Amino acid sequence: MPPTMTVQIAWGDCDEQGIVYYPNYFYWMDSAFQALLRKAGLSLRIIREKFGAIGIPLVEANARFHASATHEDALMIQAEVSHWGRTSFRVSYKAFREKEIVFEGFEARVWAVRKSENSVAPAPIPAEFRNALAAAGSST
Repeated sequence: MPPTMTVQIAWGDCDEQGIVYYPNYFYWMDSAFQALLRKAGLSLRIIREKFGAIGIPLVEANARFHASATHEDALMIQAEVSHWGRTSFRVSYKAFREKEIVFEGFEARVWAVRKSENSVAPAPIPAEFRNALAAAGSST
C-alpha cells in the first residue's frame, strides 16, 4: 500500500455549506507529497543542497471528486509516484474516508535546475532520488 497521510478536516477548511473548499484538496496533495519526501529521507532543502536542483515545481495538477467531505471527517491520503520520465514524474493521490474514496488526483513535477542567472531548465532526475522514493514504498 502506498504511503498514507491523515488529514483531520477543520471547520475553516469548509465553505459556507460545510463542504471542503476545493483548493484545500490541492494543498493536501502537496502536503502528502512532502510527507512522502520525508519518508524517503528527503526534503526540498535537501534536494537543493544535495542534488543542486532549485526544486521540483508543478507543471500540471488535477483532481476528480467522488464524494464531498466536511469538518471532523478524517481523510487518509495515499501518495505514490505513478510514472517516471527522464526529467519529470507524476505523483498520484487517492483519498479515503474510511473505505469510501473521496478524491483522486495527480501532480506532474519537473526536476528543475538553474540554467543561467535568469532562466530555469528541466534536467535528468538523479537515480538516487528515484531510489529513495522507491525505498519509501512509493514507486510503481
